[in-house]
Amino acid sequence: MTDHDEPRGQLWHGRFEVAPADELVAFTGSLAVDQRLLVDDVACSKAHVRGLHRAGLLTEEELGAILGGLDAVEMEFRSGRLEYAPGDEDVHTAIERRVTELVGPAGGKLHTGRSRNDQVATAFRRYVVRELGDLGSRLLELAGVLLARADEAGTGDDGARLPGYTHLQHAQPVLLAHHLMAHAWALLRDVDRVVDCRRRADVSPLGAGALAGSSLPLDPDGTADELGFAARFENSLDATSDRDFAAETLFVCSLVAVHLSRLGEEVVLWSTDEFGFARLDDAYATGSSMLPQKKNPDIAELARGKAGRVIGDLTGFLATLKSLPLAYNRDLQEDKEPVFDALDTVRLGLGALAGLYRTTTFLTDRMASAADSPYAAATDLAEFLVSDGVPFRSAHAVVGALVRRSIDEGLPFAELVAAEPQLGERALPLLAPGAAVRRRTTPGGAGPVPVTVQRDRLAAALVDARARVDRPGPATER
Repeated sequence: MTDHDEPRGQLWHGRFEVAPADELVAFTGSLAVDQRLLVDDVACSKAHVRGLHRAGLLTEEELGAILGGLDAVEMEFRSGRLEYAPGDEDVHTAIERRVTELVGPAGGKLHTGRSRNDQVATAFRRYVVRELGDLGSRLLELAGVLLARADEAGTGDDGARLPGYTHLQHAQPVLLAHHLMAHAWALLRDVDRVVDCRRRADVSPLGAGALAGSSLPLDPDGTADELGFAARFENSLDATSDRDFAAETLFVCSLVAVHLSRLGEEVVLWSTDEFGFARLDDAYATGSSMLPQKKNPDIAELARGKAGRVIGDLTGFLATLKSLPLAYNRDLQEDKEPVFDALDTVRLGLGALAGLYRTTTFLTDRMASAADSPYAAATDLAEFLVSDGVPFRSAHAVVGALVRRSIDEGLPFAELVAAEPQLGERALPLLAPGAAVRRRTTPGGAGPVPVTVQRDRLAAALVDARARVDRPGPATER
């Protein structure tokens, strides 16, 4: 490139006499990432030019021409016919360049009173608010699958049971429905975070300009209302530099990914021969290229693996934000790629795990066999002694000694319980299959009575969450 090269048409070229270096263009361009914002940017541009028209800054003819050009660009994009030019450093530049090509000089008025700083922030927020609504819906779908499988497992005395674990060691038996609903409650907390995050993101920056607003008679309230935002910005410096909504979206996605990872890990464990608690549907499992007998839980394993990727999106972006002065800095261009990646990843993960849990066969006989180990009733035996007035620590020691002797000497635990003077034959019903589960009566606990109550509360919570997720927001254009 020589000093006599002409500028390439960037929105900022007027200050410069020569075209930008190829290395600058390659390093600073973001079109490959942000072109997915085109529909949102077009919607924001339409609202902006209508505001300009209301302010007397555009004639009726100019308004019609620009709106027509914006419609044409969107149609070209949706049909795959939109061609980008070498000077299109981002999707916002591409739109303005193409509109000007289509409608002539009137296209040069599209950017009146607007900076790419508020333009980008508005389109990005619009996208995020809509995608958070979709994320909430997908979370509710998976939670609904877990509730349906809990209903199949049963919440009554004859409900399917399995060992509950602490430290991945058998602890106390619980109803399978209780276990599945534990994951559903975690997903509902994710929905709460989605709704709360969306509320803070639902603010229009349009009208803030580069950082200080405009001397032109713009109408930020009107454009915010037209775009479906709940509010407009209060501080122009904050409006163009704030990416809290992006960081918060990444945190929400990270925690969703962690919950998906935990759901996946249990499928991995339960589908092993060693556990034998679950059998995967062929449509949601893979095979081995070498081992013909294998049925692999790849969805579950990738749910674990991709959680690290989403967490990385969050930590990387927080590092980007940590030292930025007010107001806009080009570092903020790095906001979209991690958010897009995190939303895409958890969206796919939620759908895959919903299918996995919907189709997996739970081997309840194997679960019950593991749950009915006599040692699983150890806490019940200790509480039996407590009901006789024995201090819990003393009761704990008595039962623990019986467990140790049974294991060390290979003696049936029931025989030792019957021979123990403080327990005897009257304690043997506690060792019966399913007895330990049925005795869990604390509200929120794992027994039939509280689990039945919990099931109804979860169903009601899902209905309430659906109403909050479905609250209208920026138009769902795609």
